[in-house]
Amino acid sequence: MKILKNVFINTRDNKLKLVNIIFNDTIIDIIDVSGEIDWNIICTLESRDNFVKDFVNNNSSDFIEFNGNYNLLMYGSLDTHVHFNTPGYEHREDIEHASYAAAAGGVTTVIDMPCTSVPPVVSVKNLLLKKEALQGRSRIDYAFWGGISSNNADKNNTIKKNLEYLIEEGVPGFKIYTISGMNTFKDLTYAEIDNIAEIMKKMKSMIAVHAEDKIFIKSKMAEFQFKNRTDWQAYCEARGIEAEVKAVKKLIEIAKKHNTKIHIVHLSSKEATDLIRKAKSSGINITVETCPHYLYFTQNDFENKCISNFLKTAPPVKFEEDKNGLWQGLKDGTIDFVTTDHAGCDPMLEKMSSNFWEVYGGIPGVQHRVPFLLSLGFIDGNISLEKTIKLLNPYEYFIFENKGSISKDFDADFSIINLWEKQKITYESMFSKGKYTPFEGVELKVKVKQTFLRGELIFDSEHKKNENRDKLGKFLKVVA
Repeated sequence: MKILKNVFINTRDNKLKLVNIIFNDTIIDIIDVSGEIDWNIICTLESRDNFVKDFVNNNSSDFIEFNGNYNLLMYGSLDTHVHFNTPGYEHREDIEHASYAAAAGGVTTVIDMPCTSVPPVVSVKNLLLKKEALQGRSRIDYAFWGGISSNNADKNNTIKKNLEYLIEEGVPGFKIYTISGMNTFKDLTYAEIDNIAEIMKKMKSMIAVHAEDKIFIKSKMAEFQFKNRTDWQAYCEARGIEAEVKAVKKLIEIAKKHNTKIHIVHLSSKEATDLIRKAKSSGINITVETCPHYLYFTQNDFENKCISNFLKTAPPVKFEEDKNGLWQGLKDGTIDFVTTDHAGCDPMLEKMSSNFWEVYGGIPGVQHRVPFLLSLGFIDGNISLEKTIKLLNPYEYFIFENKGSISKDFDADFSIINLWEKQKITYESMFSKGKYTPFEGVELKVKVKQTFLRGELIFDSEHKKNENRDKLGKFLKVVA
């Protein structure tokens, strides 16, 4: 057995207590060392060191010992929206690099999107092919979204059986696009989505939707391209607030009509956030996520030529009031959790075009989400520690067996985070295959020190040979 000594865990709000954890692959016991204290008592390094000197315990034990050095222990984080691209688009990203980046970011489980696999995960056959392709290659655990595109949404009986089979195989839900640029995973019309919602309304699952209105965007694109507009402004205007709002309004109507759970991915605007807040207050079955880039950048940042192309995503970042509106959505519970939409590429091949329409849209962010939200959310005083941890760990929405809590009998998935150590985001410190980010040079106020998966150390910031660690990750079924 093992013991992790001298770690703080969150109890509620901004309260913590010092504990030791006894574990093997699961948590065996949690031993209180201190009573509950407020963060303000230990918020500086000096005050923390002053507090813990009364609890220093150097007694040896029969356990294999790890020292948490009086840092925060958080349950291994769950990122429910990533594109790790294995198998298929591995020239952009692959499971080895991406899972390493995840572990370095305190993430122990991800749910991978179906659309950037070849073949896409739209059937059990394709899911099994993907499971086989990932076997023995991931540092962390992983689950798969199912997918529905117009390529496989033509016959109701076939769709229903396909959805039921995929749910039995453990997918948490089904990704849908209202606009897609992928021939292998085409978008659905609102009428087709309505039909899917009707079929799914009695299934314990959800539809996860990329919500931008296709007609609006295609019309604007045609207008700008006719005028030979290739600048970022044209792209952002074509995929502006109105495109998101139009799609969200339609999806709220569909969710209300069928009471089928609809989840909006990567929300980017205040107006759409306000619509979802109102829908939730009236009992409509809808959830939503946003991403760090929407919480940090605005379209003013496209003026910075050093990061302009790196910042391209779909939907694009919006304006200051949208950024503030999203933060408000996190505070009041309108936005349910924060994901990354991790999607990398080779920046020299796909991020350098002077024609903004041709620039690949995606950011490899899985390494930075946890320290980002702890820094700008908790440390900056925008969100409580308890709320921040919940936003980073949406295990109440995606239930896996023995996952998601620092409690007895749960998997010993941990991240140890120094809340008193700053770090700068740099290309060279990234473990993704594509080493680029619009967050280059941004200083975060916390640092992930170590990550454990089922009791095994899978990342240690102090050791440079992490790449040699065993690939212990495995496929997980969502159980509810």
